Amino acid sequence: MGERKRKFQVEENEAIEDCLRRMKEAGYRPVRRVEKPVFQEVNKNGKIEKIPICQQIIFEGVRE
Repeated sequence: MGERKRKFQVEENEAIEDCLRRMKEAGYRPVRRVEKPVFQEVNKNGKIEKIPICQQIIFEGVRE
């Protein structure tokens, strides 16, 4: 049978609608959306700072 739950990440240069379409074609429907910030470490005046550079969007899907 296949896995019941699966995570789908919105890829770089991909629209959310494209990711949702990919989920549907794989036989999954979205049940949860998670957004995580992606940070980059920058050296400012000898001090390391983390600055957010983008959001990572992940959908959790279940089998239809």
